[in-house]
Parts: sequence; structure tokens; C-alpha cells
Amino acid sequence: MEHPGLSTSMRRILLLISCLILAVGICGGPLMMRLYYVEGGSRIWLSSWLQTGGWPLTLIPLATLYYYRRKIEGSNTKFYLMTPRIFIASFVIGIATGLDDFLYSWGGSKLPVSTSSLLLAAQLAFTAVGAFFIVKLKLSPFSINAVVLLTVGAVLLGIRSNGDRPEGVTSKEYVIGFMMTLLAAALYGVILPCIELTYMKAKQAITATLVLEIQMIMSFAATAFCTIGMIVNKDFQAMSREAKQFNLGEARYYTVIVCTAAIWECFFVGIIGVIYCSSSLMSGVMIAVLLPVTEVLAVIFFKENFSGEKGLALFLSLWGFVSYFYGEFRQTKKEKNKSPEAEMTTHTESV
Repeated sequence: MEHPGLSTSMRRILLLISCLILAVGICGGPLMMRLYYVEGGSRIWLSSWLQTGGWPLTLIPLATLYYYRRKIEGSNTKFYLMTPRIFIASFVIGIATGLDDFLYSWGGSKLPVSTSSLLLAAQLAFTAVGAFFIVKLKLSPFSINAVVLLTVGAVLLGIRSNGDRPEGVTSKEYVIGFMMTLLAAALYGVILPCIELTYMKAKQAITATLVLEIQMIMSFAATAFCTIGMIVNKDFQAMSREAKQFNLGEARYYTVIVCTAAIWECFFVGIIGVIYCSSSLMSGVMIAVLLPVTEVLAVIFFKENFSGEKGLALFLSLWGFVSYFYGEFRQTKKEKNKSPEAEMTTHTESV
């Protein structure tokens, strides 16, 4: 049976697993999306759809957890744990996520990976501000230092990179793509604290099953939103034609489509897990600290230049990452020092 009160060691293990899953998504997702555009893809709504189109994969761990609970609880096991209130909140956040996917895909179609990384930098700042106002998250000096360092590092990657405009992109399209990217950053910086707020206002135990159910509904709603866009834009009819004209071949076109959806689903499941085990700010920090890895992979696969500015940004990002976790370590140590006193007080009162 799932216990809402996770021990510190179990929470750390789940946090580590969530971070690894998130790493796959945040490093692979932008690269797969860029691969689609570089090799001849041009359907923005399809690219948006792929970011959450892998939501049925969430049914696999949900089914596993259900059979695990059924084995312990018997025939009275609930098929799902989500209440109507959480369903509505998740669906609304999912619609906002669908809009964010479209903004990000539009920006990604006009910007190189090195420049679109500005999205992740701005997102961390927006997440910190959003978490402060929406969920009243207290920002320690170490958290603020991490936010500043990670933001400066990522902005260096975006502004001081030599990626410039991709071939065939006009100055006007480049500027619009840049603005779309910033809008996507602002919107997602609000979405992450809203997810955390949903947990806080759930009025029920937040278990791994409920977390996955929330993620599935969010992704389903976002996919439904993008599906409407695809229908209006006639993307479904254009896919077969685009597949035949794809530079890597028709078979690999569909391989790219399927892999992109699966990798982006890792991103959203990882995000939801990090927020569950830690906070929305922590998820923003993880996204920002993984950004240099995406940069290195972009250099390897898309032959982008790794300039001195990118090296400096990598150093600042790692510095910010260490700063944040040092603050977390100090906070955990402080709580441990307090816990024996609390236990002694409780024991005295019970006697």
C-alpha cells in the first residue's frame, strides 16, 4: 500500500529517479524537436502535439500500481484516486500546458537550440517568482543565489551564442520566435507552481498513483488542445506528404515522431515527480542545470559552436546547482537537529 508520509530516504530515492527521468526528457526533447525541423518537418501543431502525445504511456505505471494496491487491499481497491475537484484543476492546467507547447514549438521552429535555451533561463526566474506568490515558497539566500547564477548562465547561452538565425528564417520570424519563447517561459513558470498548489489544496493523501493520474489528465488535456489545432491546420492530412519529403526517409520520419512523443513524456512525468518529492522551484533548477548538457548534445549532433560564453555558462550553471543543494543540505541538517527535541517533547507528553 502507498503511504503518503514518505520517509526521507524514500523521498530522496524517488527524487533521484524523477530527476533521471526528467534528464532524459529535458535533454532529448528539444534535440528531437530540432531534428524534426532540421530534416524537413514544418508542422508546428504536430510538434506541439508530440510534447504530450505520449500520455498513454502513463497507463503502464498506473496499471502496475493498481495491481499492487489490489493485491494488498483486495476487491475494494479504487480504480482511480482522483476527485472531481482535482480532475478539473488538472484539466485546466493541461489546457494551459497545451498553449505553452504551441508557443514553445513555434519558437523552436525559428531558433537554434542554443538560443531557445533562453526559454529555460527565463522559466527558472518566472518559476521562482511564481512559487513565491502562488505557493508562498520561502526563498533562502542559497536558492536566490542559485536562481541568479542559473539565469545568468542560461541567458549567456541564449544571447551570447554564435548560433544566430537558421537558414531560411527571416529577421521578423526570428524576433517573433524569440518573443514566443519568452511567452512560453512566462506561462510555464506559472504552470509549475500551480501544479504544486493543486497538491497542497487536494484535501487527500498525495500518493504516487494520484501524482501519475494528475499528470495523465494534464497531458490528455494538452493533447486534446493541440489535436484541435492540428485538425484546423489540416496537419493530419499533411503528415503523409511530409513523411515522403522528410530528409531521413519516410520510415525514420515516423520513428522520430514516436521517439519524440516518448521522450517528451519523460519530461512531464519527471517534472511532476520532482514537484511531488521537492518543490516547483526545484524542478525549475533541475531544468536549468540540465541546460548545459543539452548544449553539449547540440554541439555533438547539430555541429553548433561551443564558444567561450557557453563554457562560462556551464560553470555558472554548475555553481548555481551546487549552491541550491548546499542550501537544501543545510536545511535538512537543521530539521534533523530539531527532530530529536520534538521526539523528546512528544514522548514526555505521552507519559
